[in-house]
Amino acid sequence: MIETKEVLEATEQKMEKVFAHFEEELANVRAGKASVNMLNGITVESYGTQMAVNQVASVTVPDSKTVLIQPWDKTLIAAIEKAIVNANIGVTPSNNGEHIRLTLPPLTEERRKQLVKQVKTSGENAKVAFRNVRRDAVETFKKAQKEGMPEDMAKDGEAEVQKIIDKYGKKVDAALADKEREILTV
Repeated sequence: MIETKEVLEATEQKMEKVFAHFEEELANVRAGKASVNMLNGITVESYGTQMAVNQVASVTVPDSKTVLIQPWDKTLIAAIEKAIVNANIGVTPSNNGEHIRLTLPPLTEERRKQLVKQVKTSGENAKVAFRNVRRDAVETFKKAQKEGMPEDMAKDGEAEVQKIIDKYGKKVDAALADKEREILTV
């Protein structure tokens, strides 16, 4: 027979994964400050394989408007520069033969509003994923009820799942508010 505790633990784990993914998406949104996360997902052809930029170079943030990329192999400078341009992250790289510098332009009001909209969409996607997790858990409880679980136990389990959903919904709302404030701060 299905244990309520097991279902709740599985639900909590799924929620945590969804929330972690949401936080990762937020980290990748550039809010006017330089971040090494800007280069996440950008790969470079190196010695016949695709590698992340941070695996072929040292990536640092010397100040809030600059990202400095120093390749360990100087022959990769052109490939890294091309990969950054192709990734279309909104920054034009410049190199001096030793390293690549990404200087972030100040965000326009229109771009800030676009970023806020993008962040809110990510938040809504996370909440949809939470609702899907809740639906699966509720279905598990209904199935368990048909297999002999007392009705009040199943209802209590569903209520606990809702509490977990509410907790993570509040975490998403708080993270969204923080990110929105960060984006809109000039």
